[in-house]
Amino acid sequence: MLLTKAFRKKFIIPDFEQLTQHINRMYDNAQQQEAGQVADYIPQLAKFSPDLWGVSLCTIDGQRHSVGDTKVPFCLQSCVKPLEYAIALHEFGSEHVHQFVGKEPSGFKFNKLSLNDEDKPHNPMVNAGAIVLSSLIKVKSKGMSTLNTFVVVINFLKSLAGSEYVGFSNATFQSERDTGDRNYAIGYYLKEKKCFPDTADMTAALDFYFQLCSIEVTCESGSVIAATLANGGICPITGERVLSAEAVRNTLSLMHSCGMYDFSGQFAFHVGLPAKSGVSGAVLLVVPNVMGIMCWSPPLDRLGNSVRGIHFCQELVSHFNFHNYDNLRHFTKKHDPRNRSDEDSNKSVVNLMFAAYSGDLTALRRFALSAVNMEQRDYDSRTALHVAASEGHVEVVVFLTEVCKVNPHMKDRWGNTPLDDAMQFGHDVVVSALQEYIDGNAPCNTEEQKTTLDMYSTLKSIV
Repeated sequence: MLLTKAFRKKFIIPDFEQLTQHINRMYDNAQQQEAGQVADYIPQLAKFSPDLWGVSLCTIDGQRHSVGDTKVPFCLQSCVKPLEYAIALHEFGSEHVHQFVGKEPSGFKFNKLSLNDEDKPHNPMVNAGAIVLSSLIKVKSKGMSTLNTFVVVINFLKSLAGSEYVGFSNATFQSERDTGDRNYAIGYYLKEKKCFPDTADMTAALDFYFQLCSIEVTCESGSVIAATLANGGICPITGERVLSAEAVRNTLSLMHSCGMYDFSGQFAFHVGLPAKSGVSGAVLLVVPNVMGIMCWSPPLDRLGNSVRGIHFCQELVSHFNFHNYDNLRHFTKKHDPRNRSDEDSNKSVVNLMFAAYSGDLTALRRFALSAVNMEQRDYDSRTALHVAASEGHVEVVVFLTEVCKVNPHMKDRWGNTPLDDAMQFGHDVVVSALQEYIDGNAPCNTEEQKTTLDMYSTLKSIV
């Protein structure tokens, strides 16, 4: 399948080499950002060098590109939250999951002891929501040990990653356990407010949550996970449907509104794409129906997001029209790497000719306003004016000549002009309109055209 797409140039990004050149440039620009501090409240995270920086991308049809430190394992930390939520949705359904967790941004820090008006965690992207989902998955595991439940989730994530690297850092897990006072406080607060499912064990849920945060990926395997989300739950590497379409839709919605800590609103405004960050320095970015990207650089800004990762994402959408609202007509002049120039031209000709054939003046006005070349020719060298004249659509003929200034002297492969076609099919009103335009704007000065008109007049008088 990939070879077929390659030979037919049917990849989602036709000129992938050009895209990678831009990605490399953006990577280099982001590398110059030296602000931020490596997270140190979890001792294992503090051991990473601030110079580490990697970016990997995977398109929905399996095109891959990596630059920098993309094979170094790092913990997902909060980047696991949307994946945990997606798994819960896939296994238990949206209605059941949202009996325990809300859908709104909290307006508070991710580790705040706070609930919404219904005494639920605000959303699955804050610690309270992720801990409740951990307890839900544990309860639904029907008595399996924490270890066995964890193995099930690890295997699920490996399916999302196309069987690429998904590991576990036991040292980080122990470090999380030893320094997780805030999360234990959240756990007891949730228990007091009866947020956990019946029969849930708070301590087991917290252990499970710490394990999930300690799952390791690389930029390369993380980009495949992001691409699976971009592809509606189907892994682009294996072709396996891993998540339901509904689970992916809901997950991306909450990533867009709640995924970047206290920077979520700013990120949605400036970048306009679903994303999730983690204090390890990871940024999981999804360009729906196009690609998934994993950025990783340990130095964080004051809100807990990777400095280089944020810079890369912002530069990405400043160049490409990936922002959610960049595709509004007449709004953006950014580059669209999905465009196929040959196919766009062919579609444009077909649409233009069909509008002229059917006399669809509204569509033709829309094409003209969109800067479509109204003199495009089809494979027979016929213009829209030829087609409209042949069909007798006088209003279209007047629009194409008077407004669009389409040349009425252009000839098709048989040497016929639009006037010739109008005469051949006996559309007298069109003949008159064309002749009037030619006489007033583009005087007929060839003996051949004068002879043709004289012959047409003679034939009409005989009839």
